[in-house]
Amino acid sequence: MKSMRILLYSIFLCIISLGFVIPELKASSNCAKSIPELFKQVSPSVVFISTGSIDPFKVINRVRSAIGSGFIFSKDGLILTNSHVVFGQQLLIVTLDDGKKVEAKIVGLDPILDLAVLRIPIPPEGLPIVTFGDSDAIQIGEEVLVIGNPLGLEQTITRGIVSGVNRILPSSPLGVNVPLIQTDAAINLGNSGGPLINLCGEVIGINAATIIGAQSIGFAVPINIAKEVIPQLVEKGRVIRPWIGVHGKPIKKEALAIINVPLADGFLVEAVEPGSPADRAGIRGGMLPITIKGMEFLLGGDVITEMNGQSLDDPEKLRKLVHSLKVGDKVSLILFRDMKTRSIELQLPERPILPGDLTPLRSSLPVR
Repeated sequence: MKSMRILLYSIFLCIISLGFVIPELKASSNCAKSIPELFKQVSPSVVFISTGSIDPFKVINRVRSAIGSGFIFSKDGLILTNSHVVFGQQLLIVTLDDGKKVEAKIVGLDPILDLAVLRIPIPPEGLPIVTFGDSDAIQIGEEVLVIGNPLGLEQTITRGIVSGVNRILPSSPLGVNVPLIQTDAAINLGNSGGPLINLCGEVIGINAATIIGAQSIGFAVPINIAKEVIPQLVEKGRVIRPWIGVHGKPIKKEALAIINVPLADGFLVEAVEPGSPADRAGIRGGMLPITIKGMEFLLGGDVITEMNGQSLDDPEKLRKLVHSLKVGDKVSLILFRDMKTRSIELQLPERPILPGDLTPLRSSLPVR
């Protein structure tokens, strides 16, 4: 046993002498703060949001109310929360950590990413703000904390781990994918819009959704996504993105061969948004539901095999292509339909807010 330890130690010294470096630990792994310390650090920046509105089309039960959370991220009084907490609400009341209630105004929101920026008056003593972390650096199994107002219970903290990353709730690959952080930290009604923090007290996500009926499954929008769009939300009041108007999923040639379609990999169009550029160009959606190797498809629609001269044989390539598009761009598509290929060109307008966007994270899952 002693000789084995000597051998292992010798190997270690050899590795060091050859110039190999042991990878540096993540910042959050080096943080030695206790949970009470983290709560004291972050909770003063977490706010309770209560909303109200009047439904003019009802005679009784006209008042609608909701609750949620948010966090102050700017000394200018800016608060980040979920769009579904504040969208369509006429009255927004923010309760600060000291119990003071102030009225908030919507600066900008985006129902697709389920993000909103609010502004509150700045008190004479100023405002505490959070620190943003790097959501791209998180690891599965990393400990995280949730601070918010579940069921109206103000300043509640729960603990868990990162259970998964890059979780995609049902969405459109040619629309906007939201790669979410999955956590088993308790998230309940009222936590929406609150921060998901690491053990350094940095915000790495915005708590957004849970699956009703499931236990210990919650989702948060990565903070790096919010960082990208906050400037647009503050300056423009919205996120400006181009509109193609198709929903579907990538499909492999092996799956197409099962239904005797001799074609390369591509993007199967399953649905087309009415009034969209795709609709006006005559692109067809599917009609026949079928399951192939455990995956559900709606067949019968067009298959897009190329976009701007690039083959759609890789989902990551497709994602990068879509995210490179801008309002006003012209997009050339090669379609396969009825055993023939055809080419079309679209000019992309700004994407409007659609009815389906108003479901949190555009998910067909029941979410809170």
